[in-house]
This record gives sequence, C-alpha cells and structure tokens, in this order.
Amino acid sequence: MEQICLILLLISKALSVGAQFNGYNCDANFHSRFPAERDISVYCGVQTITLKINFCPVLFSGYTDTDLALNGRHGDAHCRGFINNNTFPTVVLFSISLATLETCGNALVVSTAQGPNAYGNLSLVQIGNISGYIDTPDPPTIISYLPGLLYKFSCSYPLEYLVNNTQLASSAAAISVKDSNGTFVSTLSLLLYNDSSYVQQLSIPMAGLTLKTRVFAAVKATNLDRRWNVLMDYCYTTASGNPNDELRYDLFFSCDKDPQTTVFENGKSQMGRFAFEVFRFVKHKNQKMSTVFLHCVTKLCRADDCPMLMPICGSRKKRDVSERTESNSASGNAIITAGPIITRSDDTPMNNSQLAQLNSPVFRMNTVTSALISGIIILGVMSLCFFILSLTLLKGKRAPPTILSGACNPAFN
Repeated sequence: MEQICLILLLISKALSVGAQFNGYNCDANFHSRFPAERDISVYCGVQTITLKINFCPVLFSGYTDTDLALNGRHGDAHCRGFINNNTFPTVVLFSISLATLETCGNALVVSTAQGPNAYGNLSLVQIGNISGYIDTPDPPTIISYLPGLLYKFSCSYPLEYLVNNTQLASSAAAISVKDSNGTFVSTLSLLLYNDSSYVQQLSIPMAGLTLKTRVFAAVKATNLDRRWNVLMDYCYTTASGNPNDELRYDLFFSCDKDPQTTVFENGKSQMGRFAFEVFRFVKHKNQKMSTVFLHCVTKLCRADDCPMLMPICGSRKKRDVSERTESNSASGNAIITAGPIITRSDDTPMNNSQLAQLNSPVFRMNTVTSALISGIIILGVMSLCFFILSLTLLKGKRAPPTILSGACNPAFN
C-alpha cells in the first residue's frame, strides 16, 4: 500500500512539473528556483552584443518571455528578446547592434585607460563601455508576490574600433514611386561629408569632433530620371539610432530652422544638401563624448511639382496641393539615418571666431628669432644697469668741498 502511494505521489509531482514548464526544455531538478547571476551570458561580438538568459528560472518566477525587455522599454517590441527552445535549457536571446549603440536605452560611456593603441604601442587609449540591463515590469498594484528580475550587462571596446565601424553608418530606404509608365523603386541614402565640396565623406577622429564643427549632409537618390527630385520634409537629430526616440532636436522643419543650420539645396535636383554645427546632448553631461544621430524624412516629387510642395516662409506655411487633380505628383515619406556623429566636450570649446582664426595665416616666430629678440632685450637691460652704475661711481670720486677751520690768521690782526 505504501509503495502504491509513493508511486502516485511521484506521478503527481511529474504531472505538476510538466504543467509548470509547459513544454519548454527545463529540468525541475535544476531550474525550480529564482534567477541568479549565472543565468545571463554576455557575448561581446565584433558587430553585435548577444545576450542569453536562462528562461526556466524566469518561468518558475511567474513571468513569460514577453515580460523581459531592455532597460525598462517594455512597450517597445524591438527591445524585447525572442525564445530559443532548440537548446537546453530554453533561453531568451537579445541582440544589440554596434551600429546603433544607444537603441533601447543602452548607455555608452567613454573613459581613458592604459593599453595598446592601434599601432600596438602602450599608451593612453579611450575605451567605450556599452552597458544596460534587462528587467521585468513593475505591477500596477501597491504590492506584489512576484520577485522583480534584473539582469545587468556590459561590454567594452576600444573607442577607435567603435568609431571606425560606425562613423559612416548610413541607412538606405527603398521608396516606391508610381509613374505613368508604371511603378519603379528608388533608393534614398543619407551621407555625411567633411566640407561643402561634398566629395570626401566625414572622417571622425578617435577623440571625437570638436563642438561647433560644421558637418555637411546630403540625401541622394538612385534609379531616377530627370522628372523626379529629392525633397527633404524634416531633418532632426537624436541621441540614439532610433528615429522614434522621444529625445530629439530639430534642424529644420517647414519654415522653422535651427540658427546654425543652412539648407543649400532642397527639391531642386536629385540631391538635397544642408550643413549644421555639431553639439552634444545634455543627457551626456557626465560623459566626455556625446553621440548624435541624424534623421531625415524624405520624399520624391516631380520636378515641376516640387515648388508647389515647398513651404512659403513669411506667408502661408505650405501651398495647398489638395485641389490638384494629379494624384501621383509625389511619393510617400521615407526616414533615412546617418551616424553616430561622436562629439567631445572640451574644457575650452571653440567658437566660430576661434575656428576662423585657425584657418587664417598667423605670424609665428621660430626659435632663432625668439632667441635674438630675447638677447637684444637682455643686452639693453644690462647696458642700462652699467650706465647707472658708472654714474654712481663718478659721483663718488669727486673732491670733497673745502672746510673752514676755526684758527685765526695773525696777519689780519
């Protein structure tokens, strides 16, 4: 009788365990516990950071895979992981691309440490540390009987590696355009350049760009004939690579334009061009460097119709094109991104006048000229000292005046 009871007890436990893990690759003997530090594995790859979380303790704690998200971004589906049930134990995978360092709120902190540089020599190098966490949401109630889960991670890379692998990152958007001859697809891209010639693409030094450095941007289109032009509706910047980031700074939108931004060409050809001065986001105040991502909402318009879509500043905001009979005068909008642009916060930032002085010819004395001028000054001072000393000695050698004694001459008596 006792053996039968024991068998029934074991069967009931097996059924409860099977129901508890619900088909996932979990072992009740090892995973009937709350999560621990060993449950997260971090892989700092050359292109992406991969995070693996043991899902079985998460399930045991009363949560599902959709409850785990990066840095508290539970409302963003892009910040959640996905289940991999082909391994033992079952894991939840997260992937973070180095091209978008601050997506989903991951932090980039730059520090200086002793180490080998790009040439293998030991020197002070700058390290970029990417860190964040994965957690579960707080319940809407005052109390909860479920434990709050928190997994922290970090990866460190030489800043030179991050800059060289992300400084020219540019997204391309394929946009479909209806024409009288049918439908064709054009590709839009946003590129950054060093100067107004728009020839050499932007090169970001390892230490980052100085604040107020002028950056030139261009939106280009491919697979277009002469009937279509590029029209930039709205260009703005964010601290992360996410175009939907709530923290943003507008460069230009309709007639509103940042004072440091200049639009050279828009809606007049198959390339839109503008320039702006780089800055830092205040949220990076405790960091030596700041990341800036550039985004442009762009469309294609017929060359004849582009002027009708341009804003009229100083009058109405935009021409009314709703009454036009032609419905295919413009394409839909596409968002294209470039970055990150890494800027550094110097103790003595340069303004425009200082930058202009750097570009203007300045008279500089070489070592020989400086030595000759210093010698002439020293000789002049020494000559003046000798002259004063000579005058003092001459005054000392003069004969003293005759002093009358009190003796009487008897001849005058």
